[in-house]
Amino acid sequence: MAATESGPSLDERMRSLIAETTGVSSSHSPVKKLKGDASNRSYYRVGAPPSSYVVMVMPPDAGRSEEATRGGPPKELPFLNVQRYLKRLGVRVPEILRYDEQAGMMVLEDLGDVTFEAALVQGDREALYGRAVELLAMLRSRAERDADPDCLAFTRAFDEDLYDWELHHFREWGLETWSGKQPRAAERAELDKIFRRISSRLAAEPRGFTHRDYQSRNLMVKGGEIAVIDFQDALLGPRQYDLVALLRDSYVELDRAFVERMLDRYLGAFERESGERIDAAAFKDLFDLLTVQRKLKDAGRFEYISRVKGNPGFLVSIPASLRYVRQALERRPELGDLRAIVARYVPELG
Repeated sequence: MAATESGPSLDERMRSLIAETTGVSSSHSPVKKLKGDASNRSYYRVGAPPSSYVVMVMPPDAGRSEEATRGGPPKELPFLNVQRYLKRLGVRVPEILRYDEQAGMMVLEDLGDVTFEAALVQGDREALYGRAVELLAMLRSRAERDADPDCLAFTRAFDEDLYDWELHHFREWGLETWSGKQPRAAERAELDKIFRRISSRLAAEPRGFTHRDYQSRNLMVKGGEIAVIDFQDALLGPRQYDLVALLRDSYVELDRAFVERMLDRYLGAFERESGERIDAAAFKDLFDLLTVQRKLKDAGRFEYISRVKGNPGFLVSIPASLRYVRQALERRPELGDLRAIVARYVPELG
């Protein structure tokens, strides 16, 4: 049974779990709730840095992905499963010190408060993004060489139906709910065809390990290293997917010239790591198509989180998501039919 947030009693249970884990009393340790964004999980810092730990408090259905996916319930907690695989690949991830399944709590290494997004405020943007894309190239290349059927990411994938579902998630929340209007029957039928066309094209791409949300709030900077978090929804997808999440991040806008440099840096790092040379033009072409799909989905998701989960904090990121879509559509003239329809309801895409 998962723990419930019940004030001091939850604090006491977390302190007790830390004491059992470390062998050191923490009965007077301060407890601070950390920002958890849109997750159903809650995070708390117990103790004061550098002698502090993070406790993840999970809902009863902690094994279920919060993102749409396919397949039955996992046999193991996804966070545990994927963390083990990434650690084996040499990716810096938070150490898991204890998992109490009955309590619904996990004790994690405290990676601090400096997210990649925060590090960008005073850091060298070129250097930070360069390291992030090179880390991603290393991760992807090693995962392609060392695919593990026991890792949950290799049991689920971005297939045509999942891409299509996400596009319709935008239609429902980012177009219909946001505008308060319903597309006409002919427009809806045309959207169905266009979405299926895009989904089919993306699903035809070779797939490999994909974090799914490799962006500035899911990377931590500590001790000169970039650590990866929030990886429990990993699945199989195209090489460009995580690059779209990072370089078309709704929280940090980047200009196209910078994105081009980072894509080139990724391609160079991937070639050094794997020995494979990737055609840059074709790679960037698919990057733009994935940008349309992913950022439409994000715009709809942010509206959904506000309306259904009662968290309006992501609404401020919708305009950036739509700007990315508009820019990508300008680079993909064959999607003029999509733009013509959605711009009637979402003028920002016109």
